[in-house]
Amino acid sequence: MDVETHLAVVEQALIAMRRSQSRRALAELAVPAFDVLDVVEAAERAGTQATVSSVASALHVDQPRASKLVTSAVDSGLVSRVADKADGRRVLLVRTPRGRATSAELHRARQAACATAMADWTDEERVTFAELLTRFVSVFGAR
Repeated sequence: MDVETHLAVVEQALIAMRRSQSRRALAELAVPAFDVLDVVEAAERAGTQATVSSVASALHVDQPRASKLVTSAVDSGLVSRVADKADGRRVLLVRTPRGRATSAELHRARQAACATAMADWTDEERVTFAELLTRFVSVFGAR
């Protein structure tokens, strides 16, 4: 296969994956408030604090849309708004106990879906896929 054919195959795989997620495999996990929860958790893991602006940036949406998504996550009891002690004008986002529990459940469900999809793969194939997918996503998302 030449490069153009490989690119076409990857593109079609991405389309098929997006369609299957929106219809079946992870559809029940595709609640917009969960996207906010993921961003807030990632910020916590990185030792930073999430804001509406960081949610907008991470989700590639404008500020008003990010604000609505954050409000949904707050209304769902997954995230709370907290005043920044260093700058009272700034509002930080933190996961609530319910949000932390939901994050853990989302990780279990997503990983179970991946495990099912890779059930007949060898350990070496899983390692290679994880490395290549991580590399692909880091470059793909940066552009």
